[in-house]
Amino acid sequence: MSRWNNRAYSFNQFVFGIFLIAVFGLSAAPLRAGADGDAAIAKSLADMLRAARQVISSNQARINDPNLGDKGLTGQVVVQQAVEIFKTTTGTDPAAIDPTSRLGRLMHAQMDAIVEATDANQAIINAKGVGFKAFIPAVFARLVNESFERHAGNEAQIKVTAPEQLVRNRKSRPDQWESEVIRGKLLQKNWPRGQAYAAEIDTKGRAAYRMMMPEYYASSCLSCHGSPKGETDITGYPKEGGKEGDLGAVISVTLFKQ
Repeated sequence: MSRWNNRAYSFNQFVFGIFLIAVFGLSAAPLRAGADGDAAIAKSLADMLRAARQVISSNQARINDPNLGDKGLTGQVVVQQAVEIFKTTTGTDPAAIDPTSRLGRLMHAQMDAIVEATDANQAIINAKGVGFKAFIPAVFARLVNESFERHAGNEAQIKVTAPEQLVRNRKSRPDQWESEVIRGKLLQKNWPRGQAYAAEIDTKGRAAYRMMMPEYYASSCLSCHGSPKGETDITGYPKEGGKEGDLGAVISVTLFKQ
């Protein structure tokens, strides 16, 4: 049982309103405002992932300090800070979500995954005498998502992907449907900035609700993904030549139908 499943609350406190467009030749997913609605669940999982990733991003200098051993960034510390960011950005306390609801189960699975991914890399995070640790937000997010898939069983999957030419890790490559959505929707000039795309479509032989949430390069991203294009960045990859505001990534959430 999740370490977070220790109290029961009414999920009526947790209500999201979200409007998405689901076209692209696929059936539109029902968009419900309740706490167990697919759109609300997908949005919550993406927001928690972003919050945890922000914790790692804001602590990059500390993580990469070769003179400092124990950074104090245990899994519990990271998830607690992520929860505070989540509460600020969404106005919702995860503790107020009924842990027996689908939203509650998946949120707790994700928070457990954040703890697991962080604790599994304590030796790297706390290594003295080493500068760049390669424990960056993108790597952290992938590790969290892989752990989440184990914790969530067959209920859900999360992936951070991107336009194919920007993907650096093969595990993050978009599948066919994701590629079609990125090219046909999110990269189009008339696509509203920041708007997610959702649809119901069979995935891996199962009916699923899928949501794609675009993310754009901030100025802080350009040290690795900016110019000059082709120059090797600190991670050892060639820079993509991106500009602030360009589509740089997409959070893809899959919720399998029960």
